[in-house]
Amino acid sequence: MSLKPFFAKIFAKKIYRKTQLWANNPIETQRNVFEGLIRQAKNTKFGIDHHFEQIKTTEDFAKNVPVRDYEELKSYIERVVKGEENILWKGKPIYFAKTSGTTSGAKYIPLTKESMPFHIEAARNAILHYIHETGNADFVDGKMIFLQGSPILEEKNGIKLGRLSGIVAHFVPKYLQKNRMPSWETNCIEDWETKVNAIVEETFDQNMTVISGIPSWVQMYFEKLHQKGGKPVGEIFKNFNLFIYGGVNYEPYRAKFENLIGRKVDSIELFPASEGFFAYQDSQKEKGMLLLLNSGIFYEFIKSDEFYTKNPRRFTIGEVELSVNYVLIISTNAGLWSYNIGDTVQFTSLKPYRVIVSGRIKHYISAFGEHVIGKEVESALQEAIIGTTIRINEFTVAPQITPNEGLPYHEWFIEFENEPENLDAFSEALDHAMRKQNMYYDDLIVGNVLKKVVVTKVVKNGFQDYMKSIGKLGGQNKIPRLSNDRKIVDLLNKK
Repeated sequence: MSLKPFFAKIFAKKIYRKTQLWANNPIETQRNVFEGLIRQAKNTKFGIDHHFEQIKTTEDFAKNVPVRDYEELKSYIERVVKGEENILWKGKPIYFAKTSGTTSGAKYIPLTKESMPFHIEAARNAILHYIHETGNADFVDGKMIFLQGSPILEEKNGIKLGRLSGIVAHFVPKYLQKNRMPSWETNCIEDWETKVNAIVEETFDQNMTVISGIPSWVQMYFEKLHQKGGKPVGEIFKNFNLFIYGGVNYEPYRAKFENLIGRKVDSIELFPASEGFFAYQDSQKEKGMLLLLNSGIFYEFIKSDEFYTKNPRRFTIGEVELSVNYVLIISTNAGLWSYNIGDTVQFTSLKPYRVIVSGRIKHYISAFGEHVIGKEVESALQEAIIGTTIRINEFTVAPQITPNEGLPYHEWFIEFENEPENLDAFSEALDHAMRKQNMYYDDLIVGNVLKKVVVTKVVKNGFQDYMKSIGKLGGQNKIPRLSNDRKIVDLLNKK
């Protein structure tokens, strides 16, 4: 036993106290962040174009700086990509995080010397809060793994670029480098299936204590470990007791994971993105993740049901309410201004401010005016399988507007690990749970506008095969929980 756990607890206490200072003063903290962002960017091209020198209040800011997504900010970003300085933020970015765009190919999200440290510190602080609350620190002596993209970086006009997770791999602190897995060589493998197979071989006989990644891809890793060892992951890694995840809701995967592991393990949820690290789970006892108000990001919130109206109101942190679905709007020290990242959140606590990710503003079903969101379908599915032996590998939902006969309906495409004994009874339970989640959906069922949900079984590995077919297997890619059209499910039907 090393001294690492002892010093980790001391450091955890220090970080916890530091966090409390800003978490207990949220409005002042956000005001300071806002004023600092405006001050530092007022002489940039964007700041001059939007009269930052005249902005004194958040109301001034809302009047001068409209909400934009990547496409609407693209003219500025393209100048940054070409190597121009002082466009969105002072100087040049130190990296571009390259992500998949929906309408224009690759997106290049700037990372600056001011923004990059917060990506690293947030992930670290999430673990330290866990240590402070639970007193569990022995895992720091074991091996840790994060299933991530390749750390090999390209260069564009003198600025390095790559996947965010690959960029972050260059910032692993020295005290963790001996504990970090997989090896650099394995991490550089581009093909996801080849990479996971290599990770299995490297880690199989190691003392793995922390495993991290998007649940759907960690599940693949666990399944391959189980195939190799012929026993639960928790027996292969006897000291594995902490799972760290982000990107998707863990609840639909929890039963399957506990079966693969063979026991329960603690988990920490993160809310990172290329555009910023927004929140992490700071408590095992409280619902939601602590919104990071002191990390160079100024937050605004627009009610989801008002987002597509003309000039919807933009709320600041002191004006938000519990359980309301908000579109998250950010302005950052990487030069993103009133930027719509596409995620929606709900507040679970206002003291301190904690959030859950409720879905994507573009990922919803409202073919009949019901506006069903990701959180609702996940909660309904969770309710439908409680107390059963049903286990789900993956799922997505889409409307069927023009059925061959009868009323239209919501179609659930589900890849089962353990199938229901009675699919009709399961469908009935799922529909009942969905009606409780969304009153508009309930009205449509009662009014005979829709018939009850239809469940379509997806073959084993069907979702993985789909992701592979579109070149998005592994990494940070994930299946949308729901769509307002049938583009995804039509391809699934061909499998």
